[in-house]
Amino acid sequence: MDSRVNAITFRVGAFRRRIAWVFALQFLIVAIVCVLGIYNVAHTAVVIAVIVLTTALAWLAMRREWRPVRALARVVSRWDGQLLDPESLHLEQLSAHADADVASLARGLHGFATRLASYNQRERNFTRDASHELRSPLTVIKMSVDMLAEEEGLSEFGLRSVRRIKRATREMEVLVDALLILARETGSAADEQCFVVNDALHRELDFARELLVGRPIELLLEEPARFALQGSPQAFSVLCWQLIRNACQQTEQGSVVVSVLPGSISVRNRITSQAPGSGYPVRARGADRHGFELAIAQRISERFAWPLELQAGQGQENIARIRFPHPLPADVPERSFSES
Repeated sequence: MDSRVNAITFRVGAFRRRIAWVFALQFLIVAIVCVLGIYNVAHTAVVIAVIVLTTALAWLAMRREWRPVRALARVVSRWDGQLLDPESLHLEQLSAHADADVASLARGLHGFATRLASYNQRERNFTRDASHELRSPLTVIKMSVDMLAEEEGLSEFGLRSVRRIKRATREMEVLVDALLILARETGSAADEQCFVVNDALHRELDFARELLVGRPIELLLEEPARFALQGSPQAFSVLCWQLIRNACQQTEQGSVVVSVLPGSISVRNRITSQAPGSGYPVRARGADRHGFELAIAQRISERFAWPLELQAGQGQENIARIRFPHPLPADVPERSFSES
């Protein structure tokens, strides 16, 4: 806590008492002058002059009493929330005559600035450490798994294990990206890029197909529309990946269809009615609205104002739809690149 603010002893209600004294004195002077004017002891012009002078003095006294509140308002108006040093708020500018209520506001603002500065520092430390300390081992794991997959004479069990490790590595990589996106503050340059939605979906589906090798699930992309967005392409990729992963987990056998519609994207799973070679239907899972993938997707959609809707379709379909309030023509990123 600021030493100046701590050293001053404030009195509760001092502001109200001083204002009451100002109004009481003003009323007393005006009453005396009016009585003198009624009995012709004082001239009318003198009475008016005294009333005007008394009102002006009362206004100056009120302005002086309001000075600590104005000082605190200036402190708040200059503060952009990004200061790491709460002492730079200059709360020592408060007058020693400030009321205890104003002092409480000053102390509360000081404490809030201190906590916010600590939070900003923790955010920077987390994003820096997580970006380096988690991405580096993941890169090593990915390279090692790729080299292991190229080994000759690897058994079928070994290949399945390699695919599981690769899938878990990819999921961990996306999870790190999601946490870093949610941890960073908004308004950064990475959140204002222009990209084509269809191209980003092609890349995500290629990654997903590699990880679904050996599972009876087919990934399909329908593109009746093509548009671009201004935002974070990384956040968009993580959001789509989470929805695709959730749809694949709800599907034991069938297909996952990603459709690009004007201003929206839908991800739905089509479950095969019967398993090949058996007369038993494939068990369908209900729409999971509380899975970890959807929790991350919901937070990203709220962060970037991309509404996410979950609903059950006809038959055994579960549909996740993302709406984009401000889609752009697909040629906007190309024009932006050519102009730059």
